[in-house]
Amino acid sequence: MKPFSFVHVSDLHLGYAQYGLEIRRQDFDSAFSEVVDKTLELKPDFMIIAGDLFHQARPSNHTLENTVRSFKRLKDAGIPVLTVDGSHDSAPNTITSTILYPLDSAGLIFHLPRHRGSCWNKPGCCYVYGIPSYHNRPKTLEALPHFIEENPPTPQPDVANIFVFHGALDLPNLTPSYLEAEIPPELLPNGFCYYAAGHIHDRYIGRFKSGLLVYSGCTESVGYDEGKIDKGFYHVQVNQQGQINPELIVLSSPRHFILLEYDYTGMSPAKITDMAVQMVKEADETGVIIVPILSGTLPAETSRTELDVPKIRGAAPKALLVHPIVQLKETALSDEVVRSIFEDEFKDLKTKAFDYFLQIFSDRYGKDDAKRIAHNALNLIEPLAHKQDAKVKQAIEELTK
Repeated sequence: MKPFSFVHVSDLHLGYAQYGLEIRRQDFDSAFSEVVDKTLELKPDFMIIAGDLFHQARPSNHTLENTVRSFKRLKDAGIPVLTVDGSHDSAPNTITSTILYPLDSAGLIFHLPRHRGSCWNKPGCCYVYGIPSYHNRPKTLEALPHFIEENPPTPQPDVANIFVFHGALDLPNLTPSYLEAEIPPELLPNGFCYYAAGHIHDRYIGRFKSGLLVYSGCTESVGYDEGKIDKGFYHVQVNQQGQINPELIVLSSPRHFILLEYDYTGMSPAKITDMAVQMVKEADETGVIIVPILSGTLPAETSRTELDVPKIRGAAPKALLVHPIVQLKETALSDEVVRSIFEDEFKDLKTKAFDYFLQIFSDRYGKDDAKRIAHNALNLIEPLAHKQDAKVKQAIEELTK
């Protein structure tokens, strides 16, 4: 077998204007341009794109023009680009189809599922077979066996056999909790030495069937939680004995994310705002995206709406964006406290209600203020129930003094 090499990349999501920012759309273009630059330097025999080249089935003209320009650079260098569609760049209907078809017709890519046998060969080196993406598990279970039956894979002896797909395999500890594992492993055929995968945005390399399963990860941060992952692709070298060596090529162009995770349990919204603002100020750097992740449980009877989110967003003048993620939980009094108040037989209902209000407001105000507010809250109940507007107005005035 002749030695050869190829580039395995996936999940480029070109055209994604994250947070509604045009500059973020440009970031995804820049990442692909860097992929192409590095590929031209490496001079592989071909490139594999394992789905989600685009973020939408119908990318904008601007995104399409930049992509065509990059593909033409690869074509001029004699580097074929083999593709399968992903969950984003193919529409879930046969009429809309995928923009990859006209790119294939133009000779800029070789879209594997569109061609006879769904395969591509480099004589003496490799056989490459690819399948479409079916978006979800029920559709995959229904359609994939039919596709494979109509396009039976034929791994060849004495060459490297490569299988290309886009989807999350249902394997232990592989698929993140927010993704559906749409592909049962038994649906994929044996006989391949390299399974080039896309869809999972973190990188993964592990043994699978008779070969190596590789997810190359994303090339830009589609979600804020991907900001901590080094972005890149694999340059895969195969020697005369068929031994496979994937080398990670890290990209330098992706936007830098700074995640500020903190548990604010028990703090008032005002205190949380002040702390988050300070943390954002200390993390401020030119051009970064800062993501304060506000988690924890608020004190009883406080609300997330009391946070000053605009103040947090405006705390980093040098950053491209501050994007707070509010995961704070709101709570009332615990069930145990409520039961201890209302199950006491020796108190009348009004006294129990006073104790309940006192417990609520003591978490936020001093003891004397809490007593006063609790009394005024009780004074509101009766006139409200009897629609005595004058007394309601008087009680509210007392409450605001």
